Amino acid sequence: MTALVPELPAVSFGGFVQRAHARGELVVQPRMGIADPAAMRAGLLATKHADATTVGTITLDSYTRIADHAAARRALDSGADLNGFPIVAHGPEVTSAMLDGVRDAGFPVQVRHGSACPQDIIMALALSGLDATEGGPVSYCLPYGRTPLADSVRNWTECCELLAALRGRGIEPHLETFGGCMMGQLCPPSLLVALSVLEGMFFAQHGLRSVSLSYAQQTHPGQDADAVAALRSLAAQHLPTLDRHVVIYTYMGVFPRTPDGALALLEQSAQLAARSGAARLIVKTVAEASRIPTVAENVQSLQIASAAAARVTRAEASADNQVHAEASALIDAVLDLDGDLGRALVKAFTLGYLDVPFCLHPDNAGRSRSYLDDAGRLRWADVGAMPIARLVGAAERRVLTSTDLLTSLSYVERTYDGPALTGRTTTTALNR
Repeated sequence: MTALVPELPAVSFGGFVQRAHARGELVVQPRMGIADPAAMRAGLLATKHADATTVGTITLDSYTRIADHAAARRALDSGADLNGFPIVAHGPEVTSAMLDGVRDAGFPVQVRHGSACPQDIIMALALSGLDATEGGPVSYCLPYGRTPLADSVRNWTECCELLAALRGRGIEPHLETFGGCMMGQLCPPSLLVALSVLEGMFFAQHGLRSVSLSYAQQTHPGQDADAVAALRSLAAQHLPTLDRHVVIYTYMGVFPRTPDGALALLEQSAQLAARSGAARLIVKTVAEASRIPTVAENVQSLQIASAAAARVTRAEASADNQVHAEASALIDAVLDLDGDLGRALVKAFTLGYLDVPFCLHPDNAGRSRSYLDDAGRLRWADVGAMPIARLVGAAERRVLTSTDLLTSLSYVERTYDGPALTGRTTTTALNR
């Protein structure tokens, strides 16, 4: 199998992560984005020099995400605040100068954005000498707006082909799925795993040879371990010839408000990554519940996560589990719809074969529901038309009230803040 994986250039994002993984090091990465080029450069340098194995992030602003580059330009001209780096409005000369002496073979940099129409972003990052980003036709569409899914598929087809063309410059472009996150919380792991694998296959179908498969930490450590094992197994089955690795996101839902609670949740995600054989972790900070974190808070999180990962040994869960069974059934059902994965994804959402709980996008069927059981595991309350009813079983289905939903949304926050607020240790939360 190893011989089938493409040889990667020394400066590639995927190659850097693979070499760190082979040394037993977890690569950690912030979610950092600052509008001012000098401040963005300082943030990247602080990340580079953190006491951890790191890669850099340029997170883009909300105007750039929706392709309103004129508004981003006006904000820059007026000195108004932006919540990220406007890579298109700045232009390639500014971005290249910002990265000069920062990005190198020992410190690759990835662009993160959240756009369903990212052609301008892909062009801007390529002209700036960058070659790594994240996204996906489903995961960068359904949670963020009302762009029709079919339009997002066309946009992402163009972007994958633009990225793949960079190989002609002697570099290996890298694309990460965001499908392992979707709404951030209350999406059962099997659907996250299926979407991550399907988006990885979509990338491969349009020319990418180096990908990462994402999974966002959810509500139960044991279920998360099963999910990562399932993701690794299904990626090996469906993407055998690609350079690939698994990237874990520290919890993306309502975050603990206390520093102790936030750090305990961060450490739990780092230990999940290290135990499960993931190669990279994208961290959150103690400020996550209240504001955009500072550079220093990001560096603190990188170092804490790296140290937490180093304290555990790899002990992968078995891939023969419920998450794998459900995810495999979802993937197979989509693949049976059409040989073109873009068309298959659109058909799958039209038919309700893929149906994201609590997602209000017009192209999502909106029939599925999830709930948290008494142990904190995410379960299906209703699978709608998804082809996993026989696997889930009628016994697990239940009616979800608005009170149940609100209580579930704050479950992680309460679980991790509770010990800090009552003066107890976080052992109970971490080992449950």
